[in-house]
Parts: sequence; structure tokens; C-alpha cells
Amino acid sequence: MASQANGAPAGANNRVVVGDFDGTWAELAESSFGASNDTLSAPLAAAFLVSGHRGAAQAAWLAATEANRETLIATAARIDDEQAEGFREFGLSLVRDGAGGVDVAPATNERDAEDGRVWLLTSGSTGRPKQVAHTLASLTTVAGDQPARTWLCPYTPGAYAWWQVVTLSIALPGQDIVFVDPAQLAEWPEQALAAGVTAASGTPTFWRQALWRSGDVLAQLKLEQVTLGGEPVDQAILDRLREVFPNARISWIYASSEAGAAIAVHDGLAGFPEAWLERDVPGRPRLSVEDGELLIASPKAAEGMDAVIRTGDTVDIADGRVVITGRAASDEINVGGSKASAGKVRAALLAHPDVAWAAVRGRKAPLVGNVVAADVVLRDGLDKASDDAPTQADLQAWCGERLPEYAVPRRIRYLSEIPIKESLKSDV
Repeated sequence: MASQANGAPAGANNRVVVGDFDGTWAELAESSFGASNDTLSAPLAAAFLVSGHRGAAQAAWLAATEANRETLIATAARIDDEQAEGFREFGLSLVRDGAGGVDVAPATNERDAEDGRVWLLTSGSTGRPKQVAHTLASLTTVAGDQPARTWLCPYTPGAYAWWQVVTLSIALPGQDIVFVDPAQLAEWPEQALAAGVTAASGTPTFWRQALWRSGDVLAQLKLEQVTLGGEPVDQAILDRLREVFPNARISWIYASSEAGAAIAVHDGLAGFPEAWLERDVPGRPRLSVEDGELLIASPKAAEGMDAVIRTGDTVDIADGRVVITGRAASDEINVGGSKASAGKVRAALLAHPDVAWAAVRGRKAPLVGNVVAADVVLRDGLDKASDDAPTQADLQAWCGERLPEYAVPRRIRYLSEIPIKESLKSDV
């Protein structure tokens, strides 16, 4: 990580906006820790269970500036008591921020800190989040001269995508950062406009919700960089963002705690070129597909991973593009022996001009075992009762023109708003 003449990281004077704090990284480090009244002091091997971005950012700065540190950062709400005790048994003290001050619960198995180790938690989509091992170097994915930007960081503290934005701001000058806490997700466009944000990264659900809820304000942002990741990225959301931000570079990134940052696409198209498969380029991941699943061999992977990581993500290869459709564990819906792809059904619904968001799942049914069911949110200004709103029959007919008969949703439920959770993904 580049540093200034005084040894501080090169981004020490970058602006940081978090809650009611608006200053530099260096100033943030000297302020009270998170929601507490105390400045931050912590054992060298520590799991920081924070109430929000402020405490998380201060813990990240500590990891970047103090030698012999071993760090894990997560929101306290994400960690139950059993897992917290597991951290202590693993040798990490628990550090929490609260109104009463900094609370430290020492590790029950004390050991020397592993210098430079940063622990990340997996998404937990298939159970309790697991620890994977990184370093600040493996989490710093952008280097060299970069245009000055003010970044929005809405990701949950301690997530891989969160670390990507944070390490960028700490490591490089001219990369300011504005944090959005979960409670502010509904109002982030106004916050970003006031702070002069010029670059923002979020999931497709995050962008869809903002377009649906605050489209007029969003269009006022002078965004130069728009990034998507964390969920399958479809052509409909890329095209919509291009309409709103015609002068921005629009990118989608495939990254995970296990594989690191593996794919970056900037051409405005869903998926990545098929020509990238089986390509050996020094310093870049090697991508392959086996039985419809994406496999990655990555130099930015977490330590201890297999040389080739089975991602669990399904892909569809067509027209020279490899498009990620969803998770293998949940994408396939068995309808009377025929296999419907939830991702392809979702893509068909999202291609409808009146559908702002969609989620697809299997629903148990007699005789065939499962049928396809969907939830949708209509574009701003429409609801189910609107005269010009598409009916269930209309959407079924639309899907019937694009999908096999067994993949057409048999039940479509209309929701009043786009659901989103702390991970910026949908909660259904």
C-alpha cells in the first residue's frame, strides 16, 4: 500500500463522510470509535463487531496503519452469540462500540496476532458465514494513477465489496468516500448529491430500488463511474443506467470473498466475452465452465482455497457471451421433470418495460412437484390496480413468447416496493 513521506497511507488526507463526521481518514482515526465516547484502542488480534460504518472504517484504518494486526470486521447484528464465542476461541478479542464506550472481551485462547491478516466472512447464503483469509494486499484491487473521485460505499461493513472501496480510498490519493448506513438506503441519492459523489457501486437490486424510489434525484448525480456486482447483472438494468448516466463508465464486477475480484466488464453488455474462457493471462484469473457452473482460478483468491474454485454460480453461453444466471443451489426449478432456470425467468420478466424488479422461485404443487412462481414490482407510477398495468395474464403471455411452457410463472405476486436487505440483495 503506497504511503506518504511520513509513513501514513497515501489516502490519509482523502475525505471521509460517515454519519455526522466529515473529515479525513487521519482525523477520523483520532475521533471517538463508532457510537462510543472513547477513541479506539484494541488488542492486536481482534474481531470488530460494529454498529455501523464509522467504527468499521476506523478498524480498517487501524489494520492499514498499525503493524502486527490481525483483523475481522462485521456488523454486530450479523453475528450471533455462538459465532462471537467462536471468534474468541479462535484467538480474536471482541471489540464492540456502544454509547457507554468501547467494550473488549478478550480472546479465550490467546495467541500472537498473524501480522497483516484480514478475515472476511462469506455471504452466509448457504448457512452461517465462514471465515476466509485475506491480506490488505489481496483486498486492494485498484492501483496506479486514478482520476479523482468521490465514492459512495453502501455495502455492509466488512464485506469483500466494502473492503474494495475502503482500500481504494486508503491506498490512493484523490479517492474520497461517502458511507451509507443501512438505515439510510432509502435516502442515499439525496445524501450522495449533497456530498458530491461522482462514483458509486452497488448491486442491481440497489440500483433498481434507487431508480424506482428516487429516479429524479438520481439523475442529478454527476456520476463518472457506475459499478454493479453481488448479483446477476442483466441487460435491462445496464441499459436503464446508461439512459440515466450517458456519460459514465458503467461496469459490472464479479467478485467474492473466496475468489476475490475475478471479472470486470466495461462494454455495457451483460455477461463477459466467451473468448475469455480458458484464457491464460499473467496476473489475471483463469475462467472456465463445467456442467454449467463457473470455475475460477484467481491470483486474488483467499488463502487456503483450492487452485480452481467452484463458484456455485450457473452460467448461460449464447451469442458469444457468458451470462451468470444465478446460484446453482437455487436456480434450478424441477417442473414435472423439466428444469426451469429461475435466472432466465427473472431475465424475461425484467425485460418487460413495466417491470422494475423481479424474483423467481419454485412453489410446491401436486403432480408436477413444483411450478414457477414470481414476485414483481412495477415501474414507478404503476401498481396492480392501474388501468395500464400489465396483468398476470399479460406477464405470462410475455414470458410464454420467450421461455418454454413449463418455465412460465403460474403465479405472479405484485409487491408494493422493492425489498432489500443489508447485503444490498433482495430479501425474498
